[in-house]
Amino acid sequence: QVQLVDSGGGLVQAGESLTLSCSVSHNIFRDYMMGWYRERELVASSSAGGTDNYADSVKGRFRITRDNVRNTMYLQMDSLKPEASGVYYCNTRTAFWPWSKGTQVTVSS
Repeated sequence: QVQLVDSGGGLVQAGESLTLSCSVSHNIFRDYMMGWYRERELVASSSAGGTDNYADSVKGRFRITRDNVRNTMYLQMDSLKPEASGVYYCNTRTAFWPWSKGTQVTVSS
């Protein structure tokens, strides 16, 4: 089955940045809409065609990207706020795949 491995979380102060990574073991990763979730709520998504969308709370500060050759997705998080703290997961929005294990992001004030 598909495996999703996330990484990149950590402890930062408000205003700092983090970049999360999600590696997917799927041969047709390029055909799937992918998303980043915080506690199972969608934060950002990237379509197979390259269109991205963001939750209102992170627009202008987070950016999702994907490398369809390496089957890897990223979430660059800038100007972090304490409200962004939580466990982040990656998954597809267009199929049933197992969730990644989650990577902890903690933003201190």
